[in-house]
Amino acid sequence: MQPTPRALLLFALTVALAVPWVLAFGQWWEMGAALSLTALLALAIDGALAPGRRRVRVETKVPDLISIGSPARLSVALAAGRNPGGRCSVLAELSGPIQPPAVATIDWSGAGEGLAEWLLTGKRRGEARLERIWLRCTGPLGLMAVHSRYEIGKAIAITPDIAAVRVAALNFAQRDALFGQKAMRQQGEGSEFRALREYVPGLDHRSIDWKQSAKHRKLMSKEFFTERNQQIVFAFDCGYLMSQPLGDVPRLDHAINAGLRMAHVSMLSGDRVGVFGFDSRVRVFARPIGSMTNFPLIQRQMARLAYRAEESNYTLALMDLMGRLDRRSLIVVMTDFADTVGAELMVDNLRRLAGKHLVLFVVLADRQLAQVAAARPETFLTLGRSVFAQDFEAEREIVLQRLRRMGVQCVQAEPGQLGVELINRYLDIKRRDML
Repeated sequence: MQPTPRALLLFALTVALAVPWVLAFGQWWEMGAALSLTALLALAIDGALAPGRRRVRVETKVPDLISIGSPARLSVALAAGRNPGGRCSVLAELSGPIQPPAVATIDWSGAGEGLAEWLLTGKRRGEARLERIWLRCTGPLGLMAVHSRYEIGKAIAITPDIAAVRVAALNFAQRDALFGQKAMRQQGEGSEFRALREYVPGLDHRSIDWKQSAKHRKLMSKEFFTERNQQIVFAFDCGYLMSQPLGDVPRLDHAINAGLRMAHVSMLSGDRVGVFGFDSRVRVFARPIGSMTNFPLIQRQMARLAYRAEESNYTLALMDLMGRLDRRSLIVVMTDFADTVGAELMVDNLRRLAGKHLVLFVVLADRQLAQVAAARPETFLTLGRSVFAQDFEAEREIVLQRLRRMGVQCVQAEPGQLGVELINRYLDIKRRDML
């Protein structure tokens, strides 16, 4: 509890009146002292009437997710039982990559209730927290203020804007009819036979049923229901290479944006999606889950992926992931590498992983690097840069070719096209029943 500026002004005014009174009328000094005592009594009464922590009940409505570029509402409801008079200032203390809100001032209603609201805006992807709520309530005279603190400790996931994700998912759903049936080859687990139909040019010739064709004396092909309930795990490398910027945005953020697009389409088609994050050790693991109602959980898990200044340990991470999965899955490994020497250990562990699972290896293409490699060398400096860039691109291509020969699916695209490339590759895998 502390006096407000109004109380200090009142006390200073009474002293300013009392001192001249005593000097001018010494025999009436009791009147001057009474002015100061009256001011102190008013402060004491106002402090007693000011609502303290025990009298005020606080209820918060905290958003679980905030998309960058789309503000979310935070509200704090106060209830004092009856109107205590005065005002109450409310401060929400937040930590993490989020814009801190300003102090809100509320007037108590007749029922002794008040509501403070803010629009929260995320600065970048990550996890923020509403640590606590601070109150500063004054009495009916506004002379004394009581400070109260309420611990909250609520996590808020800051995720990329998913508006574009949903639009892209709907476009692909309409184009590829994810919930319809496709003519697929019968090999593989879970391919459910639907019906026979007459073969027409354009259908997969491997779907032709030769016995039924001989019986009907015309070519007949099989239709199968689209494979559903398959497992897809996004394995994000959070090491120092993925923390480096590409176009002013960390590579990890580009990878997460593209991963969210593919995850949305995958869950829309009935598959299960999980998240795995690692650097020098495993940081995040969320078991694959299905249903579009669980998509916010996937967003929250991806928001937990933090930038690390450590070197990635592929042996520990990929072997740990292999031990956690009990069935064949599509593993989407999003990482980066510098050269063939540094990628040797990564390639060896991806070979072991590809022996049990279908691996989709994803790296980002650097347009600026490609421009440097293709630039005309007019000086020795530009010539050196061009040769270095060409060697770097050649070594990356060598690694990708080695992975392809091992049966690993590889995608290399620029940030703006990575999400579309991932969805196209995913739909191709589903269409070919590779899982």
